[in-house]
Amino acid sequence: MNKVEKFIDDYIKDYKSYKPSWNYEDGCVLKGALDLYNATDDEKYKTFVLKYLDEFIEKDGEIKGYNMDNHHLDDINSGKVLFDVYKMTGDEKYKKAIETIFNQVKTQPRTNEGNFWHKDIYPYQVWLDGLYMVMPFYIKYIKNFGDIHSLSDIVSQFGNVRRLMYDNEKKLYYHGYDESRKEAWADKKTGVSPNFWGRAEGWFVMALVDVLEEMDKRMESEKDLLLKIFNEAIDGLIIYQDEETGMWYQVLDKGGEKGNYQETSATLMISYSILKGVRLNLLPKNYKDSGVKAFEGTVDKYLVENEGKLMLGGICSVAGLGNNPYRDGSYDYYISEKVVYDDPKGVGALMMAYSEIIKIN
Repeated sequence: MNKVEKFIDDYIKDYKSYKPSWNYEDGCVLKGALDLYNATDDEKYKTFVLKYLDEFIEKDGEIKGYNMDNHHLDDINSGKVLFDVYKMTGDEKYKKAIETIFNQVKTQPRTNEGNFWHKDIYPYQVWLDGLYMVMPFYIKYIKNFGDIHSLSDIVSQFGNVRRLMYDNEKKLYYHGYDESRKEAWADKKTGVSPNFWGRAEGWFVMALVDVLEEMDKRMESEKDLLLKIFNEAIDGLIIYQDEETGMWYQVLDKGGEKGNYQETSATLMISYSILKGVRLNLLPKNYKDSGVKAFEGTVDKYLVENEGKLMLGGICSVAGLGNNPYRDGSYDYYISEKVVYDDPKGVGALMMAYSEIIKIN
């Protein structure tokens, strides 16, 4: 067993839910475990996912600690694994849980442009994070149980983000957009937040590649637009990849500035997206080197041993916009957030990226 596999093995053996209620952070680890199961057929990953879901989903499909009326896009993320689990087990409780979560998608408030609000507490706001939380679940629902014509809603929302949040000069996406322009962090003319946060763009390219994976022959015309957005986003990110380590910085375009650092979760999310994009023929084959370099560079720099235990460091704990205390989206704000070990957002991304390393080799 190599160093990465030993770390993942120990991590899932000792894993404790990030919160007592249904949450998106655990969803990152569940997705990583499911990807590894699909890559290796090793039953320990499947057992981990089923054990977790048994704790959180009752026989009648009720989800522990989930409240759709909060309209948190984050709460949808963990639901994306339920489609595969329903197929594996045939247990109707998973189908009921899928329908419960889809009711939130149907009733989620929207901007006037038609994009989902990030949360009720963030009205008229679109964050890149939210695209990952909802869109892979949404397309899986459409494909398995829904109306294929709803696909235009997904494509339209990605198109709006491209039009409103992409910086043509930097070739990067801003973290957030406030249609109302009421937030102090929002540019009064464009509505966008002031900086390019690494993990936000990691969420975004993962959303694109996971949605593209689900698009079949019935969806060819819509696929072309998303494929163009995905390739453009990856090309923009590669401009900012560190030549020596292969990693990306917490604030993407300010690599040399004081306080900035190479961040684990963003790098692994981008690595996953590139490697998966190559495997699915969405990106040219020569992009593989960039994805592998990012993965290996992160492992070399941040997967460290401390008192006999492997730990994954360099992970930004949390970053957002607005709220109290107020997060103004400045450079100083992003580099001030706590950097931690073994956070599920970083480890989940490691598991997903490693599954692609296995598949592509």
